[in-house]
Amino acid sequence: MPGGVIGVHTGLILGANTESELAGVLGHEIGHVTQRHLARILASQKYDTFKNIAGLALALLLSRSNPQLATGAFTTVSALGIQNRLDYTREHEREADRIGLQILDSGGFDVRGMPSFFQIMQRGTRFEGSAPSFLRTHPLTSERIADVTNRVESMQYRQVTDSIEFHLVRAKLRASNGVPESAITLFEQNIRERRFNNEMAEHYGLAIAQLRKNAFAQVEKELAWLRKNASAHVMIETLAARLEVAKNNPQQADKQYAAALARYPDNRALIYGYAEHYLAIKQPDKVVKLVLAKQGLYPDDAHFYDLLAKAYSMQNKSLLSHQAQSEAHYRKYDLARAIEQMDLAAKANDGDFYQQSIVEARLKQLRLMAADEKKPKS
Repeated sequence: MPGGVIGVHTGLILGANTESELAGVLGHEIGHVTQRHLARILASQKYDTFKNIAGLALALLLSRSNPQLATGAFTTVSALGIQNRLDYTREHEREADRIGLQILDSGGFDVRGMPSFFQIMQRGTRFEGSAPSFLRTHPLTSERIADVTNRVESMQYRQVTDSIEFHLVRAKLRASNGVPESAITLFEQNIRERRFNNEMAEHYGLAIAQLRKNAFAQVEKELAWLRKNASAHVMIETLAARLEVAKNNPQQADKQYAAALARYPDNRALIYGYAEHYLAIKQPDKVVKLVLAKQGLYPDDAHFYDLLAKAYSMQNKSLLSHQAQSEAHYRKYDLARAIEQMDLAAKANDGDFYQQSIVEARLKQLRLMAADEKKPKS
């Protein structure tokens, strides 16, 4: 479905003060998707194209008798097209706000997070050029914020505690930005002055920043604090494994990843890290075994196929490597490259009869999808 993919920039997570603020933006974007706004815009543009062609044809006819009338007609056609798009955008934003608030409320978040973050965004874009706000992709007018605020006032108040994951991810992002020394100084100062929303997250962020600097003893110190004073969490165990990788202790890293995976068997980031560790130490057989065992949990995850493609390439299995690359591209909505890679897999000639049959059948299916996409939609 057009518009079915929502991208989240790390700046959005850092800019949000609460999890409900972040959820408010995502709820708004989900509103765009569920209401098929992109598909409706594309359909509207197609209709506007026909109107513009008719208007331009009229302008050409007028140009023979009166050039000034022709110029006026051309300007009118262009202005109407722009205005229609702006009206459509404003309508979609209001609709996405309404749907987003419903999603936010039903998800158990604080609905005040949406207008709160909109105000943050408005302050952040106040000095972005001289164009009126309604000309931006996501227009943030005072009227729109007031409308959302009024809607929120009629909804039930709910005080929501941010999840530990929200705090840890924000700490990780803060620790990963800029030079590590600056991040270390900031985290140490926050801990010393007790200036934080979550102490566990500050120590975790400090450990991440120290790891970037290869200050292994300091990372171990922070890990010891976390394991003594904080609740067990997969992100802490993943950090411990990353520390062993950085120290070039592959056996200890393997043990740490294995222990963490036994405790958190479905965690995707942990599976990624474990597989990438095996790739780094040239053990593709273990990558294949791990990914195939976990892939059923996330069948639409493109990165699993990327990992498989690299592992099969290390094993010199061309058919399987190209097949995995194809499936990765397909899950990234790149049908052309998916067909290209599946075609290479079909021509590899290093698979057995069963593998070859699967590849050829899938190639046929992908080509049918591509042909169907080219058909005119009624």
